[in-house]
Amino acid sequence: MSAESTAADMTTASSESARGRQSVLIVTGMSGAGRSTVGNALEDLGWYVVDNLPPQMLVPLLDVAEHAGESLPRIAVVVDVRGGALFSELRDLVQQLKAGTQVKVLFLEANDAVLVRRFEQVRRPHPLQGDGTILDGITEERDRTAAVREQADIVVDTSELNIHQLATVIRELFSEADEPGVRVTLTSFGYKYGLPADADIVADARFLPNPYWVPELRAGSGLDGDVSGYVLSQEGAEAFIDGYSAALFPVLAGYRRENKRHATIAVGCTGGRHRSVAIVEELAKRLRSQPGVSVSVKHRDLGRE
Repeated sequence: MSAESTAADMTTASSESARGRQSVLIVTGMSGAGRSTVGNALEDLGWYVVDNLPPQMLVPLLDVAEHAGESLPRIAVVVDVRGGALFSELRDLVQQLKAGTQVKVLFLEANDAVLVRRFEQVRRPHPLQGDGTILDGITEERDRTAAVREQADIVVDTSELNIHQLATVIRELFSEADEPGVRVTLTSFGYKYGLPADADIVADARFLPNPYWVPELRAGSGLDGDVSGYVLSQEGAEAFIDGYSAALFPVLAGYRRENKRHATIAVGCTGGRHRSVAIVEELAKRLRSQPGVSVSVKHRDLGRE
């Protein structure tokens, strides 16, 4: 069966279901140019990613996605020369699919010297190398992917990009407009129960007087207005919150640039009930004012006796 007839048959099947609700991204390009990095970055953005899919499986996949409806609004499919002879049909399939689907093609490129160096660093052969050299495999792959490259909607040259920079490029290209750059979890904790294992940054609130020693405040928590008011009114409390939040702003901006999408910031006191809770709640208000930052709050030890 020819590539043309196969594509036509599949297009007939695809036209029977309206796929306008789904965005489909085909990720292809040179081996060693960063397809795995791109797939991981897209998954972080909420895309459903399928790696090394034979082109002939595109239409069945989209049929399944159509039945899934809004639960699979964005689908990314990584297609490359590992599919062998099947890869040659990709160009015709893409042309046909674009008639009824929001299909875009992302082609990843890099120069020969960079690709050779990357394969040498990981000590793996090029998939088309055979008995030849890495460069022989790269040359063969350029020939096989030339037609697909010509129809690509987006071409990204990764020669000068590390994996973090490439992930940032993908985020800028494909993230939703209202999607935060960094998701921050602010957590309070008690030092007597140990540090949070997943904390990226830790601050100590034990420099403030402990409400535990105030009889009328002991049974409360930093979520209560009287306890919070007591903590925040202590000397140094407001200065600490102002200075600490100001110090975190450039850190979170740097996280966004480096494509670190999740950060846990912990604040501790002795038992994790009074001071750290009040400080975390106040810090959350400050950080939520920052563009590109989504904040959630967790009080790890609040329920402990």
